[in-house]
Parts: sequence; C-alpha cells; structure tokens
Amino acid sequence: MEETQDLLIEIGTEELPPTALRRLSEAFAEGFDDQLAQQRLSHRGIQPFATPRRLALLVEALQTRQPDQEMVRRGPSVQAAFDSSGQPTRAAEGFARSCGVEIHTLQREKTAKGEWLVHGERRPGRPATTLILAMVEQALARLPIPKRMRWGDREDEFVRPVHWILGLFGEQVIEGSLFGMAAGRETRGHRFHHPQPLAIPRPRAYADRLREQAWVEPDFARRRAAIRAQVERLAEEAGGQALLEDDLLDEVTALCEWPVALLGAFDAQFLAVPPEVLIATMQKHQKYFPVRTADGSLLPRFITISNLDSRDPGQVRAGNERVIRPRFADAAFFWQQDLKRPLEAFAPALEQVVFQEKLGSLAEKAARVGRISGYIAGLIGFDEGLAARAARLAKCDLMTQMIFEFGSLQGIMGRYYAERSGEDPQVCLAMEEQYLPRQAGDRLPTSVGGQILSLAEKLDTLVGIFAIGQHPTGVKDPYALRRAAIGLLRILIETPLALDLQDLLAFTAGELRAKVAAEAAADEVFDYVLERLKGYYQEQGIGRDLVEAVLATGVTVPSDAHRRILAVQAFARLPEAEALSAANKRIRNMLKKAGTTRLPATHDPARLREEAE
Repeated sequence: MEETQDLLIEIGTEELPPTALRRLSEAFAEGFDDQLAQQRLSHRGIQPFATPRRLALLVEALQTRQPDQEMVRRGPSVQAAFDSSGQPTRAAEGFARSCGVEIHTLQREKTAKGEWLVHGERRPGRPATTLILAMVEQALARLPIPKRMRWGDREDEFVRPVHWILGLFGEQVIEGSLFGMAAGRETRGHRFHHPQPLAIPRPRAYADRLREQAWVEPDFARRRAAIRAQVERLAEEAGGQALLEDDLLDEVTALCEWPVALLGAFDAQFLAVPPEVLIATMQKHQKYFPVRTADGSLLPRFITISNLDSRDPGQVRAGNERVIRPRFADAAFFWQQDLKRPLEAFAPALEQVVFQEKLGSLAEKAARVGRISGYIAGLIGFDEGLAARAARLAKCDLMTQMIFEFGSLQGIMGRYYAERSGEDPQVCLAMEEQYLPRQAGDRLPTSVGGQILSLAEKLDTLVGIFAIGQHPTGVKDPYALRRAAIGLLRILIETPLALDLQDLLAFTAGELRAKVAAEAAADEVFDYVLERLKGYYQEQGIGRDLVEAVLATGVTVPSDAHRRILAVQAFARLPEAEALSAANKRIRNMLKKAGTTRLPATHDPARLREEAE
C-alpha cells in the first residue's frame, strides 16, 4: 500500500497587504499543487490558510516518495550504429557512454521505420522530504507580487519580511531552510493575546491549536464568515441592516486574526450630507460597515472590526467614534462650500484641466460630447437641448472640493449638485448615469438622457484616443478603452437603441476634426468594437463562428445584429438545421460550378417536371 503523510508549511511574515491576501493564498495553493504534479507526488487535497501574518498550506495524504520511473532512451539506428564489419561506430559508442553502459548491453527495437538501439532503465523515486522546500520556494517565487521587498543583509525577496518557517511532514520537521531560516515546528499566535511561540505536534493539529490556544483563526473563509455573522447580528440589534460589500469584507478579513465586531455611533447631524459620502468615508477610509434601515436610509451607526478581544471594549468603541467625527466634519464642510455656487459655475475651471494633450481640455471634450449628445438625441427623438445641457454640466463636479477628496463619487455628486442648482430632473439623472456601466456586470443607464450622455462620452474617448495612435495593448489600456467599447455595445444592445454604430463613429470623427484627423480612426474603432462583440457573446455561450456569420452580412446596427445572432442561434438548435445547412452548402457549390453564386431572378416553369419540383 502506498505510504502517505500529511504536510504542513507555514510562512510567517510581517503584516501582508490586505487587499492582496486572499489572492496570494489561492495562488500559493495553486502553485504548490502544480509543483506536486510536476514531481509526480499525489495527494488527497490542499487546504490553504491565510492571516495578516502567515500563509500556510495543509496537504493531506501526500506521497512520501516519488513513484519509480521506467525510462527508455532511443539511440542511433542499427544501420548507423555498426559499420560493414559489424564494429560499433562512434555514434553507438557515444550513445552507450551517455547511458553509462557497455555497447553489448544495449537492446534493439524494431519499428516501421527501421531498427534502433535503445536503453531502458528504472529510476527510483526520490523521497518527498528532499523535494518539499524546493517546491515551496518555486511556488512562492511565482506568486503575483508586483514589488518584492528585501530585509536585513540578505538577498532574499518576498512581499513582506519573513520571520519564521514551519515545516512538518507527518510528525517530523522537514530538514532544510527558506529565506535563510531553518524550518521548525513552531508557529506564532496573536501578536497581543499570544505572542509566544506555539509548537505544532502534527499537521492536522495546526488550525485547532491556533484557534484554541493562540487566539488566531487561520482559515480565511471561516474568519470571513465569522465577521459577517457578527456584523449582521450587531446591525440587527441597532434596528437596521449592514451594508456588506464583498471587497470590504475580504479586506477586513485580511486585517485581523481574531475578529471582534463593535457597534459605534456618530452625530445624526451628519446625515444631512449625502449618504454616499458618509458611506465612502466609512468604507474606504475607516474600513467600517455602514448600517441602513430596511428602506435604505442611513442610520447614525457603524460597525468596526477589532483585531483583539479587549478587556474594555467601550474604550475601543469610543476611539473609533472619535476618529470618524473629523472625517465626517470635513465631508460636511466640502458639501457646504460646494453648495455656495451653482454647478454650472464650475464649468470655466474645466478649461484649465487637460483631458489629453492632443485632444484638448476637459472643457473642449465637454463641448464635443454636447454636440454628439445632441446628434444622438435627434436620432431617437429626445430633447436635444436637455442632452446638450447634461453634457455641458457632466464634468463640472470634477472641480468641486468633494470630488477632490472622494474621486469615486464623480457623477453621483454631480447629480446632487445639479438637483440643488434646480436643473431638469432628466439632466440630474444623466449626471449620475454618464459613467455606467462602470465595470463588467454593472447596471446600465436607465434614463434616455443617461444613455445618450454615456454613449457620447464613450464615442468621443474611443475615436479620439485611437486617432492619436494610443491603441490599447495586451497589458496597457490607460484610457480603459476595452471597458468603454463593451459599455457602448451593452447600451446599444441591451437597452436597446436602434443606432448605426458606423454612423455614430463617423459623426464623432467629424467633431474631432478640429483637433486631429480621425476619419481613419473611426474605421479602426468600428473593427475594435466588433472584435469586443465576439467576446461579449462568447461569455454568453454563443460561438465566434456564429457571430462572425452574422457580421459577414455587413450589419452595422448592434441591436439589429443582436436579433440576427439570436435568430441564427435558435435556427442552429433545430433538428432540421444540419440538413438545411448541408443543402444550402450543396446548392452554393453547384452554383459556383455554374459560374455564379446567385440564383436567377425568375425560373422556367417548363423545366419543373417532377412532383417534388
């Protein structure tokens, strides 16, 4: 029976980057699994562990040694290996020498192409203990770390300085070292609750020892679930529901080893500030979870996660409440200062901000977007004046103090300021929706004004950047043109809007003529967007060949192309589809032989003699 042992590897470090911890842990497990496969070492499974101060792997039932390997090497042909007198040639002697054997011990193998000298040998597998640390080193070297650190006087590099290495195979410590440190059986507990070393007797005792004795929950998923449960319970006690975004939950999980949730409060007067500002302050700056009522309005409460179980949680709560107050006070000040002027008053400042050196300022871009918006509005029967007005105000919030502090709220704050300035409700909604969709899977603009403004913005950016020769590459896309192209297609297809993409691009190129020759770029952008269209349908399980078949008809209206693609897909699913396609192909081949690819416009009834005809 094959012998196996459990393996435990832990890399103890200084605090790892929280936004990257989950991916680092997953990549470590994947990389080590690849190394085991390369070394032909089977196992039952790998469980990763990750906290701010450690990356660890538990490999269950790992083979204790590689399987033996049968090796067969083929040498020169027998004809080339011996001369006419039967004496071995240099080729035969060299092959025997490379195999470490005498010529007479070599075997012969007959194939369809002749007879060859071969040498077979059995290579015994190596013990796993001699391979493990080298495999760990290879897996760590391949982690997605953009910038590695060096520490002390060594040349070793890692994402953070390494302080200990734990390596157990069964109950035995693995001999060897990583990062200049010998592997041992000791880990470290919580930095404050259990700073002293903790010995691990065997790999499967690792997680329970840390939980029960060292105030550390090493399992990322369990720690995340515990945080969610605590936050939801406290929010319910406060009479609301917690706003639990996955990215923040991951980050907070990566910031603590022993999470303890605490409910805090802030002055209700700050609720006069737009809730998005307060939420952004709590989530981005403080890593707090906001609390809302069932109808979505914000409560003057927040939930913070402490990385220790304090003897006096009231002091921890009070400290967090003291920290959040000046943050909210700053936000309230920015809000009040910005409201002293109507939104349009910020427009002149756009003339001093460069959008792109060759394409002009943000004010020039806004003017172009306004004309493109008016053109689109005319095509679909929307008020051209409202469309132009929305475009004129679209970038004004970039000049406000609030956006200088909270850049992620651009558009959202534009809507608030437009409402306070008495703008038309359709203009106000377009302010917020101009950036939609912000990322893959995001919602689309729901208002016609928002759809028009979003389309115009994306058209101007795509054609303009292509016209100055800054096409996106495999690794660089500084103007997010891929996202703009997909957003453009989604609005045209999913809304839907029956607009001709080629026509829109040509009009946009004309508006850019004062800055750059963009006519050729319009054609390039059209091809680029259609290429993205194939990927868009591929994600929905529709093959490229089907999409290409529809695009080959020359259709330039994406919403029309969409209907055709769905129709062809439905046809392809019919049981008769294969026979009809084959008949069509045969007819086409017959027409080619007749010197044409088209059927005659009329037929001769006299030639129809058979009943089927």
